Amino acid sequence: MKTVVLLAFLAILASLGAALFFMLRGDRKSAPNGERDGQRMARMLAWRVGLSIALFVALLLAWKLGYIQPTGLPAA
Repeated sequence: MKTVVLLAFLAILASLGAALFFMLRGDRKSAPNGERDGQRMARMLAWRVGLSIALFVALLLAWKLGYIQPTGLPAA
């Protein structure tokens, strides 16, 4: 389970880095290329949101099924 979470975090960071790349590259003078880079950036950010939600749901499901157990400090 740790490797799955690690791979999901790496995929989230990769999509965030790709969005940053397309954002920085989109400052060119040619309008059609800039629009395409903007669409790519938006798509990468949407992927990041989707991957984050999928990771959260997978962690909740793994907790409910008993694959992982909380090991934090007690609240009181």
